[in-house]
Amino acid sequence: VVVTATETLGHEGIRDLVWDLEPYEADLVVATGVVDVAGPRMEMRPVAGLPLIHVEKPSYHGAKRSGKRAFDLIFATIALLLLAPVFAVVAVAIKLDSKGPVFYRSERIGLDGQPFGMIKFRSMVMDADQQVTALIKQNEGAGLLFKMREDPRITRVGRFIRRYSIDELPQFINVVRREMSVVGPRPPLRREVENYDGMIRRRLLVRPGVTGLWQVSGRSDLSWDESVRLDLSYVENWSMVSDILIIAKTVKAVIAGEGAY
Repeated sequence: VVVTATETLGHEGIRDLVWDLEPYEADLVVATGVVDVAGPRMEMRPVAGLPLIHVEKPSYHGAKRSGKRAFDLIFATIALLLLAPVFAVVAVAIKLDSKGPVFYRSERIGLDGQPFGMIKFRSMVMDADQQVTALIKQNEGAGLLFKMREDPRITRVGRFIRRYSIDELPQFINVVRREMSVVGPRPPLRREVENYDGMIRRRLLVRPGVTGLWQVSGRSDLSWDESVRLDLSYVENWSMVSDILIIAKTVKAVIAGEGAY
């Protein structure tokens, strides 16, 4: 039996319900009214004889954040060393496939609203940014995002490296430069941030991530509202354990190639 309207039943009503359920093999669950708060942040504490739930504050500073930074630096450094041969092969493939640089810098907004240049392998033609206006009517992205499943700007090599998220590997350089984290919210564009309301701006309380809940939950197939909800949930509840689990799920999502285009 699930009780969601505790204010309607009141203390006596819930007590009577507990007594009424005693003869039956039924569990009683009482909703707290708190949403998108992870279990480890909630603790039952008796206050004045009443069982109350204490909700811990989100962790944005202190030793926990320092531990995350140390993990980011070690993980990104090892990843860059191990992926060096992959970088070399992809760089040659990009140069042979189309004219232009190997890397592409995209301005993104990071921690506390500070802009930075996010590094990716170039997967589109050189003047891709100038073609957005002409393609805007064909936008298939959710909310403020611009996405097309069959984007004509994407090169042959670009289509392959985007499907398996290989184009995002250079972002580990941003992690080493303290502009990004291994796990975090999706790195937003300036035009997205300019249209944020007060709630969505909470995404900027932590560094954006190379991967995150959005990456393991559908990526480009997510609706705008769902993408925002996942990012805010991560900001409020992140922990080292959850980061490791997200990294493990990312490997599975990348191999499947779902939601990547």
